[in-house]
Amino acid sequence: MTTTTLVVTAAPGPTSFNRAWAQASIDAARALGHEVLTSDLYAMGFDPAERGAHYGIDGPFDPLKAQAEAPTPPDAAAEAEKVRAADNILFHFPIWWFSPPAILKGWTERVLLHGHLHDVPNRFDAGRLRGKVALFCVTGGAQETEVGPGGKEGRIELLLWPLAYTLRYCGMDIAAPVTAHGVHGYHRGDRKTALEARLAKLLAAQRDVVAGLPDHPRWAFHPDSDFDETGRLQEGVAPLSPFHG
Repeated sequence: MTTTTLVVTAAPGPTSFNRAWAQASIDAARALGHEVLTSDLYAMGFDPAERGAHYGIDGPFDPLKAQAEAPTPPDAAAEAEKVRAADNILFHFPIWWFSPPAILKGWTERVLLHGHLHDVPNRFDAGRLRGKVALFCVTGGAQETEVGPGGKEGRIELLLWPLAYTLRYCGMDIAAPVTAHGVHGYHRGDRKTALEARLAKLLAAQRDVVAGLPDHPRWAFHPDSDFDETGRLQEGVAPLSPFHG
């Protein structure tokens, strides 16, 4: 059975490393015989703002009701169909102001359609996107020490956790992210040369990352059985994330 891989890119610069990294993922998946789908959000001009006008609604707007009951806007429908088709979804983006770019947050709000890709009975362990794997390939300007334990700019895992939990809510497995640190345009001399060499190695290794995704470490999330009827962790269950602490 052919594996289908979707590569979602949320980086505006056409010559940026994020774009080159995304292309490396696309090339690797194709070389491995995958069916490859792509969503380059900036190049597409994707509108990240959910609003009534997308549904022909001029007045009070309930986005969950509109997504479940109204005709899905063509751009969101096309993206949702890619998500349905994909076995693996690779997200390529930078960290800006301690979070993914707004266009990617908006993509989740418009594409992970209520009533179609999730609803209250079909979430978390029962999520409709069970069996799919998401991998974040992320760049940041901070040094690795600054986004590690005790780092001044906050742990990268916590910065990515809200996006990861959004996908987990829909049932996906989340692979441990692949990160590139200290990526910015202010390096000069030896520092610039060292960065370019480091990024070249990352691009060369991307085929192994894509090929190894079935065995790539996964982030741990609580199963539904860890929570009581009020939605709180059961007594004696240690939190797997500070967000549950």
